[in-house]
Amino acid sequence: MKTFLITGGAGFIGSNFVLKARQEKWANVINLDRLTYASNSENLSSLNDDPGYQLIQGDIGDFELVSSILLRYRPDAILNFAAESHVDRSIASPETFIQTNIVGTFQLLEATRNYLSKLLPDERARFRFLHVSTDEVYGSLGPTDEPFHESTPYAPNSPYSASKAASDHLVRSYHHTYEIPTLTTNCSNNYGPYQFPEKLIPLTIISALRGKQLPIYGDGQNIRDWLYVEDHCDAIYQVLQQGKLGETYNVGGLNEKTNLSVVESICNLLDELAPKANFKHASLIAFVKDRPGHDRRYAIDCEKICAQLGWRPKESFETGLLKTVKWYLENSEWVKRTQSNDYQDWMHKNYANRLVKS
Repeated sequence: MKTFLITGGAGFIGSNFVLKARQEKWANVINLDRLTYASNSENLSSLNDDPGYQLIQGDIGDFELVSSILLRYRPDAILNFAAESHVDRSIASPETFIQTNIVGTFQLLEATRNYLSKLLPDERARFRFLHVSTDEVYGSLGPTDEPFHESTPYAPNSPYSASKAASDHLVRSYHHTYEIPTLTTNCSNNYGPYQFPEKLIPLTIISALRGKQLPIYGDGQNIRDWLYVEDHCDAIYQVLQQGKLGETYNVGGLNEKTNLSVVESICNLLDELAPKANFKHASLIAFVKDRPGHDRRYAIDCEKICAQLGWRPKESFETGLLKTVKWYLENSEWVKRTQSNDYQDWMHKNYANRLVKS
């Protein structure tokens, strides 16, 4: 069986991929994760007795650590999920995003380059470096603009998206300059189990269940394409298996929704699955001061991965959202354990001074 080094494998998307990789027997997994606020080793507790899984706490920016892991475990692929990914946090504290997403990716690529120089030709030929990125690197679309495709010029508008754009460019340059066998995926908004509860969908579910205000930025008409996380994991594995080296593949859910409609859909599901007498969860919706530089619309053209690699999302937004809401309802203890003091402090800092709009 192959061995994957997965960076950031205790985060939302990473942990879903690790679980699927072990369940589907894709590979043995070495998980390198710094275990920051958005990481949760509990997501992977079902693998505690799995001999094909190992968690190593560490930073992708630690060249010596990464180099030692590569030489010890000799992985067939590196899948780089490690990233700071919350836009609001990047606006408040951009330096962390620069260090992790740019410098960290650089050090990971350098360690990979050093590792590949020690491999035999056939080992090098089998190796892959897959970099997981975002559609936010492309900037913002107007209401009638064509969706993002792989040749759309980069135009990032937040410190987060700028840092991810820079990491994408580094990965591309290491393929063309050093012949590192890279692959890049740019995905739309993910949702599903194990998502840290400061993102829109889990924040809405958890807040609504507690009878708290449901904050929506601006007029709620910002549009995102929504991708169920397990569909994303399948796409990543497909790219890893069949993708053309040096290429980028856009991965979308084919579900463009306004933020307001997403929140309303969650409220309707909660009215059905967790009803309260004479109460509608949508009554908790409150429009708040918009995020600085808030991109208006994202949309993904994923025809390339569909046509060339045969992948398509299995979940509609309706089926994926139902699964997601049910998971949070059934995992209330997991939710409680994510509500650290640091998390509470951040939520207060981010929302307390945003005046509620009438």
